Amino acid sequence: MGTGLAVGPKYQPNQRVHFVGGEGTVRGFFPNSGTWTYAVEMEMGPKPAVGRIGAETTILLMEMDLRELTE
Repeated sequence: MGTGLAVGPKYQPNQRVHFVGGEGTVRGFFPNSGTWTYAVEMEMGPKPAVGRIGAETTILLMEMDLRELTE
């Protein structure tokens, strides 16, 4: 099954990226309206007093909203 896109995704799973408002790690991607949409797990803040179950937030972002994180 093809995606209909001429170019593959720019970012890969486990790649670190940044965007307006934060940075995170690509967890997955899928074609959407002629581009790629990525599920990005945001960085965790300090551990809260009540503990933590899993990732704080995973958000969906379009490819144009992401930049490779270079450290």
